[in-house]
Amino acid sequence: MIQDRYQLAHRLYPYARSADQDAPAPVRHPVVVIGGGPIGVATALDLGLQGLPVVLIDDHEGVGQGSRAICFSKRTLEIADRYGLGETALAKGVVWNLGKVFHEDRKVFEFNLLPEEGHKFPAFINLQQPYFEKFLVERVREANAAGARIDLRGRNRLEGITPQGRHVTLDIATPEGPYQIEADYVIACDGAGSPTRKLMGLDFEGRVFQDSFLIADITMSAPFPTERWFSFEPAHGAGASTLLHKQPDGEWRVDFQIGWDVDRKEELKEENVRRRLDAMLGPEVEYKIVWTSIYTFQCRRMKAFRHGRVLFAGDSAHQVSPFGARGANSGMQDVDNLGWKLGMVLRGEAPDALLDSYCSERRHGADENILNSTRSTDFITPKSPVSHMFRNAVLDLAEHHPFARPLVNSGRLSLPCVYDDGPLNGADALPGGPERSRPGAPCPDAPLGDGYLLELLASGGFTLLCINCEGPELPEDLPAAIAVQAVTAQIGPLAERYLGDASQAIYLIRPDQHVAARWHTANADEIRAALHHALAME
Repeated sequence: MIQDRYQLAHRLYPYARSADQDAPAPVRHPVVVIGGGPIGVATALDLGLQGLPVVLIDDHEGVGQGSRAICFSKRTLEIADRYGLGETALAKGVVWNLGKVFHEDRKVFEFNLLPEEGHKFPAFINLQQPYFEKFLVERVREANAAGARIDLRGRNRLEGITPQGRHVTLDIATPEGPYQIEADYVIACDGAGSPTRKLMGLDFEGRVFQDSFLIADITMSAPFPTERWFSFEPAHGAGASTLLHKQPDGEWRVDFQIGWDVDRKEELKEENVRRRLDAMLGPEVEYKIVWTSIYTFQCRRMKAFRHGRVLFAGDSAHQVSPFGARGANSGMQDVDNLGWKLGMVLRGEAPDALLDSYCSERRHGADENILNSTRSTDFITPKSPVSHMFRNAVLDLAEHHPFARPLVNSGRLSLPCVYDDGPLNGADALPGGPERSRPGAPCPDAPLGDGYLLELLASGGFTLLCINCEGPELPEDLPAAIAVQAVTAQIGPLAERYLGDASQAIYLIRPDQHVAARWHTANADEIRAALHHALAME
């Protein structure tokens, strides 16, 4: 029988009766998060670290089964670092930058996802999702011990949701009976099957692709390198394509493309899973099966991520195919975008309209992910003899000609979204400034002193980064606090990534480390105008 070690772990927030269940009337909370996966807990942690009280309800008591998301990107690690767990995840994860593409067991080419130096975190780590969830919950406990008010409620299942204009009423079921609470804002992070979305009569728009993929997590001691191996039409015939990733604890993820017209129950039988694994790994490799599942590519999203005082994030808002590692990574970018905005709205530092920018910016991010994921899917699963012939011709050319390699799409890997034309972007008045640090872009990391630039930009508020200059004196009546940081950069990664051809620069950087505006020189009025714009105050 296939063993599942995740069934025994981890009751991270077991059911406990809350005072709300004994209250004579529904208790009002500023924020209720629905869903205790990585996106939900990260959302609660983000808000809790800002000093806001948060209630999180989940119908389980801890992490789910199976490794599920395993590829956590550099940007996700940078976000996690602001929450205090980036280095913890890095220490446990398997670091990789190199990927290889094969066709019929011939290596077509390889690629390095982070060819430059000067970043705190690698391009990717592989880490089973239960570990990432566990680290988040442990960080919540640490934050609570230091004074945060983050209430994780296990076995609290959402049964009803009723928007009431200025608040939302939630009906919750528990082992000891139902109760009600109210929330100024609700954030739904309850996954692809989102009960919140269904209770509100909302749905996805998009495509479901007609193909199936079998996942097998196995433990083995075979000497495969720490690289991403993707094979098109492998000679062993175990699948139309296969993917191999190394995980911590001697565990490996194997994906098999098995076709659309399959009997899922039959395919998941241990003897049939082993048949594919034996064909791929060879008879001499010993392994133990830890977890298996079958999934279908889906590229879909909600029409809007905000519905009044209910906001959707992660898989509850959008779905993409697993190839490209865009699921959990895009969800963490949702949290990164929403957390500071909701915090400022709840503290009265920004208008409610700021939350509309969450919908527009992250819908842009979802569309970008869906576009890339759809292209990956079309390349991996050609739908006609002609498209199959074209795909293989590209692979043959790529083996010998570099110009063809960008056309190979074995799951174009996740990159952080740039909010080009975003509603909060301000001036771009830095002639010769690098494209990679334009308004809307996430700040690229760079070495700074004994540490890294992004560590300097992790205060949780706005930052005025002055490079090779001091910047203007700021008035006290700005709508939000700004930390002013002056640094020197003549040559090296910081100058290359932020100055380009300019001799100096001033950057206004948002709390989520995205560039709001940049100038060669700027006065207080220009900075005030950019800050008003970044807070949707005009």
